[in-house]
Amino acid sequence: MYLKNLTLFQFKNHSESDYIFNEKINCFVGNNGVGKTNILDAIHYLSFTKSYFNYIDSQNIQFKNDFFMIKGNFIKNENNEEIQCNFDNNSGKIIKKNKKKYKKFSEHIGQYPLIIISPTDSNLILEGSEIRRKYLDSSISQYKKGYLQTLINYNKVLKQRNFLLKQFFERNYFDEIILERYNNEMIKYAEIIYEERKSFINKLSLVFNKYYSIISDAQENVSITYHSQLNENNINTLLKNSLSKDRVSQRTSTGIHKDDIIFNMNEYPIKKIGSQGQQKSFLIALKLAQYDFISNKIGYKPIILLDDIFDKLDDKRVKQLVSFTNDGFFGQVFITDTHQKRCEDILNSTKVEFKLIKIN
Repeated sequence: MYLKNLTLFQFKNHSESDYIFNEKINCFVGNNGVGKTNILDAIHYLSFTKSYFNYIDSQNIQFKNDFFMIKGNFIKNENNEEIQCNFDNNSGKIIKKNKKKYKKFSEHIGQYPLIIISPTDSNLILEGSEIRRKYLDSSISQYKKGYLQTLINYNKVLKQRNFLLKQFFERNYFDEIILERYNNEMIKYAEIIYEERKSFINKLSLVFNKYYSIISDAQENVSITYHSQLNENNINTLLKNSLSKDRVSQRTSTGIHKDDIIFNMNEYPIKKIGSQGQQKSFLIALKLAQYDFISNKIGYKPIILLDDIFDKLDDKRVKQLVSFTNDGFFGQVFITDTHQKRCEDILNSTKVEFKLIKIN
C-alpha cells in the first residue's frame, strides 16, 4: 500500500498544492514555516479523518476562507482508491472513498494504516493520561475492525450516565433501575475495550525493549505497562462500589476512561528521571514497536511519517532510524527537513529510491 498523489485546497497555509509521490521515500525540504509538516498532517487526515496536531477542523482552514479539501489516491492490492476529505464551516466534515460518502467515519479508520513520529510525541510522556489513551485507541483501531465504534458507544453511554447522575443530584431523587440500564451498556462495551487494550500493550511490550536497545545502545531497564482499574476488579463491581461517590460528584469515577499507560525506566517514571535523549529514544522505540506490531497484524506495511527528525535527533539516532529503510522494515516513508543537502546525504546512504520535494 502507498499514497500515489495528494491535492490540497485551502488547507492550513496551502492555497492549492498538488504532489506526486515515490512509493518508497519522499522528503519535503524547505525553510521553517513553509508548510512541510502541514503536508504530513494532510496525509494523516486521509488515514484518520482528522489532524494529528489540531483536532479542531475549523482551525485547519486557510485564513479568511470557509472550507478546505484534501484528496489523495492510494494504491492498495493494485487497486486505485481515491479518498477525499472536505470540511466546511457550515456543512461540517465529509469523507468520501471513490466518491461515495461514508455514513460513519469509524468505517474508514484502519483502511490506510499510518504511524507518525513527531517532536510533539513528547506529550505522550509529559502530558496526562488522556493523550496516552488516544495513542492506545488509534493504534488498536488500525487493525481491529469495530473497535472504534465500540469506544464511541462506550463514551456515549458514559456521557448519558453522567447526565443522569447530575439529574439525580439536582432533583434530589434516585432511580436504581434506570441507572442499571446504563451500567449494563457500559459493562458490555468496557469489557471489550479492556481486553483489547490489555492484549495490545502486553504484546507491544515484547518488541518494545528490542527497539529501545537498537535506538539507544543503552543498558537502562525500560517498560510499558497497562494501568486499569479493571486489572483489580470487574467493571460491574467497580460501578457498584463507586456509586455513593458518583452520586455526590455527579460523574462516573471508575471505568476504562480512567486507563493509562505507565512508562518506566529502572522502575521509575521516565517523565521524572529520563534525560531528553532517553525520552526521545523511548518514544521512537515505542513508535517502531507499534509499527512492527501493526504490520504483523494486518499483513502489510503502514505508511510512516517522520516529522523534523533530522533536526531533533543526534546523528547516531538518525542513522539507526534510517537503517530501517535499508532493511525493508518500512513501507512508504514521508520525511520533512529544513536542510536539503543533509537530507540528500542521509537518504543517499540508504541506497533506497527516494524523491526530494522542495516546498517554498
